[in-house]
Amino acid sequence: MGLQMALEPGTAVIAHSRRADRDLDLLEALRQREPTAAERLVTTYGDRAYRLATSITGNGQDAEEVVQDAFWTVVRKIDGFRGESAFGSWLYRIVANAAYQKLRARQSRRRDVSWDEVLPLFDERSRHVVPMIDWSPRVDDPSVQTELRVALTAAINELPAAYRTVLVLRDVEGLANPEIAEIMGLSVPVVKTRVHRARLFLRKQLGDAVTTLDATTAAGGLS
Repeated sequence: MGLQMALEPGTAVIAHSRRADRDLDLLEALRQREPTAAERLVTTYGDRAYRLATSITGNGQDAEEVVQDAFWTVVRKIDGFRGESAFGSWLYRIVANAAYQKLRARQSRRRDVSWDEVLPLFDERSRHVVPMIDWSPRVDDPSVQTELRVALTAAINELPAAYRTVLVLRDVEGLANPEIAEIMGLSVPVVKTRVHRARLFLRKQLGDAVTTLDATTAAGGLS
């Protein structure tokens, strides 16, 4: 479905270890100003930086400009990296800051979506006012996979940038909540809340998509 909602713990640990080892070599190459260092940076983090930039800006062209600016900043300021955090977290923070600057620059031309406009309704006990459809058993159904994928992409794009970003960092990049909190300048509880609410929104939108698809299929069968 495009989101890694259930990462296997063992796999995540191994991937993190390999990334840390690779980053040590990359970091040394950048500090030594090796001719291929910038290319290695793009190869290692280009796709992930682009996903993060896109999740914030919501625009592919803007995301490309953000990544270029961010990587240039990394190359220029590499001596300022003191190793107090993971190299990847430092890089993500630079990308996120550049993306938010790009987003703010065009806010006068585009109104960002308010969370209140997209969040499913809750009652005073934080329960959904309208029950949500459980679409998860249908994930392996070939007849709805394409529609669910389209609905998922649309739902992610509808999320406000702040929620979309933490969701991408958590469920696509597989970062831990403390890492995301450091990158975004948030507290861990705020990160947890935003990830939870973003997932609820996606679940609601996918449930609505399945309901609409089933209704359309039923109507077609009656005609």
